[in-house]
Amino acid sequence: MTAFINRITSSRVWRSFFRHGWPDNPLDRSLTMTSNIFFHLHPVKVNRKSLRWSYSFGLGVIASILFGVLIFTGVLLMFYYVPSVERAYPTMKEIQLSVPLGQFTRNMHRWAAHGMVLIVILHMGRVFYTGAYKPPREFNWVIGVILLILTLGSSFTGYLLPWDQLAYWAITVGTNIASYAPVVGDVSREILLGGREVGQNTLIRFYTLHVALLPLAVALLVSVHIWRVRKDGGLAASDS
Repeated sequence: MTAFINRITSSRVWRSFFRHGWPDNPLDRSLTMTSNIFFHLHPVKVNRKSLRWSYSFGLGVIASILFGVLIFTGVLLMFYYVPSVERAYPTMKEIQLSVPLGQFTRNMHRWAAHGMVLIVILHMGRVFYTGAYKPPREFNWVIGVILLILTLGSSFTGYLLPWDQLAYWAITVGTNIASYAPVVGDVSREILLGGREVGQNTLIRFYTLHVALLPLAVALLVSVHIWRVRKDGGLAASDS
């Protein structure tokens, strides 16, 4: 059996796919991880304690899955939604009442958004509680804080898109609160609104932020975040 395995691993076909030996030693096991498109996302060595479900509760993975659900359902909703003050609300009602599985898709998008905000907050709390923000992982902690802000921003910008009374007055109150920020308050409010009051310019700006800029920023920073976790040796154990 060993001779058969050695014959296969020494063949030219095998070498064209796997450019290292059979992973029966630390070096080849390391090369197996780093040269595989799926395995290389994980560090070569991890702390055994961090692999326990009760240590992290998989909150980071759950947040990533919810983000994927939001992207998928959001793209489906974009086929029907029209970012216009005259047509936004009617198209939302059409999605709910006329489009097959429209109500289900919109509810999935809505609850995934609420769930992602909650899970990201819990994830930050878990990281703080286990001390995973300490050196050399402080850079990733900063990335996580930025991701939390972007998650809240994505939820906030999506709130206006149905263009109903609840959304209209929530955005009015939210942007008025932003105007109280020192120095940049009035400027930031006007940038968000696209003018002096909530209107078509506001809807277009929130729509652009919600479907393009914020998702791209989140996807980029999540990639950096996962890459740093890998480079730092996986999840940090509280006794490390």
